[in-house]
Amino acid sequence: MTLAPVVILLLGIAIGIPVALAIGIAALSFFLISGAMPPELFIQRIVAVTHSFPLLAVPLFVMTGVVMNYAGITSRMMAFAEAMTGHWKGGLAQVNVLLSTLLGGVSGSANADAAMQSKVLVPEMTKRGYDPAFSTAVTASSSIISVIIPPGIGLVLYGFMGDVSIGRLFLAGIIPGVAICTAMMLAVAIQSRRLGLQPAFENPLPWSDRGRAFAGAFLALMVPVGIVGGIRFGFFTPTEAGAMAVLFSVIVGLIYRELKLKHIRPILEQTMQATAVILLIICAASAFGFYMTWEQIPTLVANAMLALTENPILLLLLINILLIIAGMFIEGSATIILLTPILVPVILKVGIDPVHFGIVMVFNLTVAGVTPPLGTLMFTTCAITGVSIAKFIKASLPFYIVLFGMLLVLTFIPQLSLWLPDLSFK
Repeated sequence: MTLAPVVILLLGIAIGIPVALAIGIAALSFFLISGAMPPELFIQRIVAVTHSFPLLAVPLFVMTGVVMNYAGITSRMMAFAEAMTGHWKGGLAQVNVLLSTLLGGVSGSANADAAMQSKVLVPEMTKRGYDPAFSTAVTASSSIISVIIPPGIGLVLYGFMGDVSIGRLFLAGIIPGVAICTAMMLAVAIQSRRLGLQPAFENPLPWSDRGRAFAGAFLALMVPVGIVGGIRFGFFTPTEAGAMAVLFSVIVGLIYRELKLKHIRPILEQTMQATAVILLIICAASAFGFYMTWEQIPTLVANAMLALTENPILLLLLINILLIIAGMFIEGSATIILLTPILVPVILKVGIDPVHFGIVMVFNLTVAGVTPPLGTLMFTTCAITGVSIAKFIKASLPFYIVLFGMLLVLTFIPQLSLWLPDLSFK
């Protein structure tokens, strides 16, 4: 009976029950059939986790992204990205990648970034002769960068579940985020030449025009700088940084005179909807985590994996394979919440830095979001653009190579992730 809740969880996901409900049902089954404790404890575990102060960062960073969209910051960032790369072959595709990187410091969510660009940028690319499948593939693949650039929500969840410094995680994501952006832009350049895609502008824009575009996006570009700097120098905690980001985005919207009183309701509605999905999973996972701790499942898994190998390189490779498979079937945030308490003790026993592992884990699970059979980013973008899954997969093949290649680079070159936090937190 020890593994009965695990079987119920996997069965629930397999038959299409929403992940949060599947986790909750599996956890409840333990309290009902174990007889070791009262079922009322199930409710207690669900409620107790909502009292966590660090989790307040999740709705705050979600709200920051929503406010930025209404404040006109997203359009200014797109104008800046187009001014810098629009004269390259496949210029709008390059804008797509660069915009994902810039938005990473605003929304912190790959799904939010993918949905927004699918609605705004893909139709424009289609008008200019880009294949919708190619545009959709670029949008989904480049949105992965958003989770690595601070303040990625996945990093907040990993830090909370694994008791890892969120400030160090935010710093650790900067260089990998830039490296992934560079690799994606190179892939787009190669594909654009192969497909014969034309630039958005025949000639580079004058630097005066680029300067005006930069000035328009400057305040938004300061959000991640302010967040990381404020945490580093002790002005505020990661949770308080979320509040400061919301306040700053509101001020920017008022300065640009695009944020109106009528926007308050949709901002709150969208924030609550996105937050509810994440926190419902966290609450259910808290009860499920109690079951795993009671049955000592993390210890059993750790011992089993260490019995296979204690070599850090082989262990990371093994865990990456596990995460890719898990991420193909379960949404990234849910997988982070479920697997972090199990995997962090494993990597600590062989001396792997938990900050480095956090970057690898979050990136890995987000890459799985663009792969079949159940990648959430794949379904999100295809549902909005109307591209078939088969065409999406075919168009995404070159980007799969780049993304999995960068996953290996981040896995086996830990200094890419650790250099900046080690330098700043000496």
